[in-house]
This record gives sequence, C-alpha cells and structure tokens, in this order.
Amino acid sequence: MHAPSLPDRSIEGYAAVTSHDRLERLRELAAALEDVRILHLNSTATGGGVAELLRSIVPVCDDLGIDTDWLVMDADDDFFEVTKAIHNGLQGNGPRLTSAMKSTYRETAERNAAELDAEYDVVVVHDPQPLGMLERLADAMPDASILWRCHVDLTDPDDAYLAFVSEYMDRVDHAIFSRSVYGAEIDAPTKSVIHPSIDPLAPKNRSLDEETIAAECDRLDPLSFETPVVSQVSRFDPWKDQFGTLAVFRRAREAIPELQLALVGGMAGDDPEGIELYERVAAEAVDDPDVHVLTDLPDTTVNVLQRCSDVVVQKSLREGFGLVVSEALWKQTPVVGSNVGGIPLQVEDGRNGYLVEPDDVEGAADRVVSLLENETRRTTFGANAREHVRDRFLLSRQLEELLETFVEARDLEC
Repeated sequence: MHAPSLPDRSIEGYAAVTSHDRLERLRELAAALEDVRILHLNSTATGGGVAELLRSIVPVCDDLGIDTDWLVMDADDDFFEVTKAIHNGLQGNGPRLTSAMKSTYRETAERNAAELDAEYDVVVVHDPQPLGMLERLADAMPDASILWRCHVDLTDPDDAYLAFVSEYMDRVDHAIFSRSVYGAEIDAPTKSVIHPSIDPLAPKNRSLDEETIAAECDRLDPLSFETPVVSQVSRFDPWKDQFGTLAVFRRAREAIPELQLALVGGMAGDDPEGIELYERVAAEAVDDPDVHVLTDLPDTTVNVLQRCSDVVVQKSLREGFGLVVSEALWKQTPVVGSNVGGIPLQVEDGRNGYLVEPDDVEGAADRVVSLLENETRRTTFGANAREHVRDRFLLSRQLEELLETFVEARDLEC
C-alpha cells in the first residue's frame, strides 16, 4: 500500500464560497475528533471521482487538526480485471463471477491488509475494491469503527455480485451511499446518505483569469470556440456511453452544421477497460474533423473546456453520482444529462439543464439544439446552475456530513 502525495489545503481558503456558520461547524466537529485517527482506503490515486474527493478531503481534515491518512492498494492487472467486473456486476452487467475471480480478489486484498501496521479509530473503505481487507483489519483493530463508503449505483445489481459484497457487511459498522435507493439491498447495521461534492479550489474548478483561459484554449487547438461546442467529460467507460453521445452530436449537427464535439476522459488506475474503450471511440470518430477525442488533459485544461463549452452532455447509462455534472454547472454551463443515478440530483430539468432517458438520443439532441439556439436561456440556466451547486454540492457541505458521521460512529459529544 502507498500514500499518495497531497496538495496544500486550508479551511480558510473556502471562506469565499462557504458560510461562516458552516466553517464554524467544521471547526467544532474537528475539535470533537482531535483524538481520533482516521484512515481512508481505496484502489487508485488517479482518475475517477473517489480519488479526486480524497485528494481534497484529506488535506482539509489535516488542516482542521484531524489526524487523517489516505492509503491506496497495490495491485496488478488481474486484481483490477476482477474489481472492474465487480463494479459492472453491481451496476447490473458483469460476467459470471467465478471461484478463481474470488480467489484473486481475496489474495490481493489480504496481502494489502497485512502491510498495514498502524492503528486507527475510524477506517473508511471506499467502494468494493478494499472490502476484502476487512476481516484482517477488524482483527488487528477490534475497537475501530469500520465504514463502507459506496460510490456505486446499486439500483439493479447482479445477484451473485451483490451476495459477494454482502459477505463483508458483517465487518462494517456503518454504510454510506450517494442515494438512499442504493442502500436498499445492503444489510448494514446503520446507513446514511451523503452526496459527493466538488472542490471549488481544485485546479479543475477554481476561477481562472482571461490569460490562462486563452492559453488553455490554444492548447485545445484544433478545437475552436469560435463555433458552438458540446462536450462530455468522463472516464472512458461503457457506462458513460460515449457512443451514445456521438449519436446525439450527429443528430444535433443536422440542425447546427458548424457544431463541434469534445469527448474528454482520463484513465483511472483501477480500470483496465479504459484504454480499449478510448481506442474504440477514437476509431469511430477518426474521420470526423468536428469530433475531438482527448485523454489525460491537465485539470486546468478540463476546467477551461467545461467553462467555454456551450453545452455539456452527460449521457450515462448508470451513474453512481457523476461529479462532472456539478463541475460543469459550477462553471455556469448548462447540462443535458441522463435521468439516472445522481444526475437528477444535480440537473434541475428546465432550470439549469435538461434530463432525458438514457436511450433517448433524439430527445437529448433536441434539448442540445434548443440551448444552442437560445443564448438567453443558456445564460439563465448557467446562473441557476452555479447557485444550485453552491447550495448543495461543494466540499464543505460533504465534509460537514462526513465528520458528523465520524462523531456519531465514535459516540462523541459535539
């Protein structure tokens, strides 16, 4: 296991976007946790929302005086092939779960658990990948509170994968989900719902000066913002449906011939499907000069793309939450998104964007066109979007709810 490098963060840096009362509440919770040692465990330090969340949460907790560590599992491709299958199975479409897959999973998880020799009061296990560590961790730290933070859409899981994950729930004291419906099939002693959030101080979300924006636009050449741009920013993952977004773009371009599409995604360290899907999407778009398939862009470049796009599309088939939606809305860019997972929590249909069913290519294209053809509506939706995210999906709100959960888990006074 290894500890990722972390950026500097100060709670004072959030004063411009966080109420005084919330900042004071965070300090109050931190004081209650001053003698509590916390560990976050996950399977990758790069790519995907969990790593981005931890990269902000952990240093802010440290700045508040809460002793917080983040460790990432060390694993090979065989393990990640299995855990990707588990992820897909929990979202309803995985291969048959075999005994060999279970053995690969358990051996890697137990090896990682054996490397952990420090003791903690609270251990937060993110998603299914580290669950196999729990038996050894519970034996080594019998007084620790074990929390499972599930970021996956569990509305329609495959029974075999759900049963496999459920085997570990007897070691979990509390489970946290992104939506209440996700926890319906999980038998944990206690459960709660905490919506994920974006970090407004992170390079992907912070305000930028005009010089930086201009320089990053040049980096994106031959994509040009002189004509309309629709973008989707997602990991290259079958659930994100980049092919469906291509279909939406091609239909919308019938009405707006100068339209361009940017399909942008990173490669998560624990997702072996990413490169293969990127290559398939790139091959599908290679003969279309108005489609730009880009990968592993710097965060500041992604910031500018989301900020300068006319419309952002998030055409997911399943979506645990989809923080890229809040990222775009925070930058006052309206979103046309699928009515799945956490997207409808972020997109207010007809107010900051539009919701469509995930297989409704025609409907999505029509809404993209309606936004592109009405600048006043785009501007109004954009203003509504930023305020919606400010109220509900910034880091300080999530951190408050998470710290309250830690306080309750340790039965502390606050």
